[in-house]
Amino acid sequence: MEANITIRKLSTNDAALLSRVALKAYCDHYLHLWYDGGDWYKEKSFAPQRLEKELADDNALFFLVRSSEEEAGFLKLNVNAALNDFSTEEALELERIYLNAAAAGRGIGSFLLDYTFQLARSKQKKVVWLKTMDSSKAAISFYKKYGFMICGTHTLEFPEMKEAYRGMYIMRKFL
Repeated sequence: MEANITIRKLSTNDAALLSRVALKAYCDHYLHLWYDGGDWYKEKSFAPQRLEKELADDNALFFLVRSSEEEAGFLKLNVNAALNDFSTEEALELERIYLNAAAAGRGIGSFLLDYTFQLARSKQKKVVWLKTMDSSKAAISFYKKYGFMICGTHTLEFPEMKEAYRGMYIMRKFL
């Protein structure tokens, strides 16, 4: 495990920083999903103005992840996010763990999952859930290693996205 992992909660003042970190991580891993190389999605999801609105949402928590004094990526959690039979008070959604390519395999994802579980327990959550691409075997395996189970499916309806990558699994972990 990486020795010097730190996280910092982000605020609306950090929108430009978050945009830069998010775009780096996204471009390292996900451009192959798109017919247009991801241009539409990057603008829709990671423009500073868009992120500033998300950062202002009291239900959304964003954290900058640093490793050995370098920006490694970010974590986004939706604190009150219902799932099936679990109310908003009982469930927390792990919406994004985005790490740049250089951060992969260094224990940062494990650190972020542990942080997420600790935060969820402190808020008396019963379940943490997420969506992951059904084509991402490594991510599915990683989440299963930490106790997540597949509990549903979802399909992304983005016409700009290649059809082979639109499927997602919904996974949950009981706390």
